[in-house]
Amino acid sequence: MLDSLRNIFTISDLRRRVLFTLAVLAIYRVGGVIPTPGVNTDALAELARQAEGTMFGLYNMFSGGNLAQVTIFALGIMPYISASIILQLLTVVWPYLE
Repeated sequence: MLDSLRNIFTISDLRRRVLFTLAVLAIYRVGGVIPTPGVNTDALAELARQAEGTMFGLYNMFSGGNLAQVTIFALGIMPYISASIILQLLTVVWPYLE
């Protein structure tokens, strides 16, 4: 097993892939604790406590608790999709946005 660990750092392609994976995991962990600005976390924590046995509580459990903490990565891809739809609709009103 020790030889396998040594091979990770001797083979450049394997080392690059392992370091990339570790970097992505580190970014995910950091994004999982950064709170979303403008959200009242105390009120949301109270809502999560009240909705413990409901669908919201189940979804919060599956998201690893990030939904109740309202972290940056708990938002998912929805802000991007919403902004894309709004900009596409605004190009009809203001053609110079194209």
